Amino acid sequence: MNPIRVLLADDHHLVRTGFRVILEIEDDIEVVGEAADGERAVGMTRALRPDVVLMDVEMPGVDGLEATRRISAGEDEPGGPAVLMLTTFDRDDYLFAALRAGASGFLLKNGTPEALVDAIRVVARGDGLLAPELTRRVIATFARPGSQPGDDVTSEAALGSLTPREREVLVLVAGGASNAEIAASLHLGEATVKSHVSRVLAKLGLRDRVQAVVFAYEHGVVRPGG
Repeated sequence: MNPIRVLLADDHHLVRTGFRVILEIEDDIEVVGEAADGERAVGMTRALRPDVVLMDVEMPGVDGLEATRRISAGEDEPGGPAVLMLTTFDRDDYLFAALRAGASGFLLKNGTPEALVDAIRVVARGDGLLAPELTRRVIATFARPGSQPGDDVTSEAALGSLTPREREVLVLVAGGASNAEIAASLHLGEATVKSHVSRVLAKLGLRDRVQAVVFAYEHGVVRPGG
């Protein structure tokens, strides 16, 4: 199999060097470039076509959030990379902004090298990822009455385009169910479930399951604890 091509975007040279050292010892990962700001990250993404962009949040000029929006919104060619956000700042506003910008994952820089490598592999294969402590915070935030993050208007048209089966699948995805668990619950084959998940993401304009979870909670499809 071809190695996972990774672009590093961080304004600290020592941080990029550390990430490179961690990643280049892995046989299935190749670091294809480094960017010191968001503008450069967007340009290098277009030129190098990596599989994953490891993106810092706070950078001079164009920050990581805006760079992620540009990459995910199609300023680059379709089928672009997954963006894995990293930050030293443990802030809810960064977390939700990163998810809305199109990030496929969000990790804190105080994690282990093993966690970083695993996260790159997860987002590279098309799955979304949040550190466990961040997942708990997402649910806790939605569980507080009147404290749902963001002020987006509910997309009734997008939700209305889902079939009853697709809506069932969305509810189960939001509950953290795997494809195998969804298949067992709905008495379907896993291949059929995978097709349903893909159609749900396409109809709602979402990149991966992480964004599907956030969308479902933000738009009242599911409620914490119920």
